[in-house]
Amino acid sequence: MLTKNEIKFINSLKKKKSRDLNDCFVVEGKKSISEFINSKYDIVKLYSINKFFFKNIKNHFQIDYELLKKISSLINPDDHLAIFKKREIKSIDYNSLIIALESIRDPGNLGTIIRTCEWFGVKQIVCSKDSVDLYNPKVIQASMGSFSRININYLDLKPFLQASNLEIFGTALKGESIYGLKSKINSGVLIFGNEANGISSELLEIIDKKITIPRSKNQQFPESLNLASSLAIFLSEIKGKFS
Repeated sequence: MLTKNEIKFINSLKKKKSRDLNDCFVVEGKKSISEFINSKYDIVKLYSINKFFFKNIKNHFQIDYELLKKISSLINPDDHLAIFKKREIKSIDYNSLIIALESIRDPGNLGTIIRTCEWFGVKQIVCSKDSVDLYNPKVIQASMGSFSRININYLDLKPFLQASNLEIFGTALKGESIYGLKSKINSGVLIFGNEANGISSELLEIIDKKITIPRSKNQQFPESLNLASSLAIFLSEIKGKFS
């Protein structure tokens, strides 16, 4: 049985302020919870309709579906919900391809980007400080466990890029075709901008090479691609073409 205070606390973790204050976050679903456990995240509490699947977990409580609905962020909750402690962010790995995200607003986009990056072997993401919080429940859900294995840092992008001494690639409508690249991009920074406005003029000034996904000939619409879809196309070319 969950007390009113416990329900209130779990629901408060849907907000960034409470996640930061309590240094923990919520993960839902058997697969995602298993991924975080396997990645050695410390579990605070686990609530399950059926306790059979997760054995030998301390602070594991059985609840009914109606209670699960009261604490879940999902319309149709999975059978399990867990609270995990945040983990210390690792330092940035400068010896591999880094994905930089500027002012990303949509949590579903960020979660899908995290999952896509892992698929293509990209382990490092840096986000501008005004991007959506990586511990947002929708980010966790969309990442499908990949979140637990990707290093994500939040920082001021311009000073970071200027001090990195890395080659900087930026996605822009008026850039060189991604399909015309002659060599593999093993390292450096690839920047993706805000869903509505793209990369800011401030960052465009310091980009070494602008690249784009060319639209089909004689096509005027749509004006742009979904951010997560664009990233998948870029990584498919960069990581797949020369592998």
